[in-house]
Amino acid sequence: MKHYKDSKGNFYGRDDGYTESDWVEVTIEEINQANAIKAQAEFDALPYYQKRAAEYPDFKDYLDGVVKGDQAQIDDYIAKCLEVKAKYPKQ
Repeated sequence: MKHYKDSKGNFYGRDDGYTESDWVEVTIEEINQANAIKAQAEFDALPYYQKRAAEYPDFKDYLDGVVKGDQAQIDDYIAKCLEVKAKYPKQ
């Protein structure tokens, strides 16, 4: 949704493909919802490996577990990675 704020503080929006005369008053919540839907669609269009990269735990947690000899921490890291792999399988 394209939107703008006028000098009185009112928000107006329109969907792509409409003419300038198609602006209608909208709320911040409507703008945020439209932006969230667009962002989700863009995320859904990503290939599996980019989705995985966005959700994998920080590798520093694994290395920290190795350095400390904390097998529980290492196992937790591996479990989180496997959850992400299951959530976004190779296509």
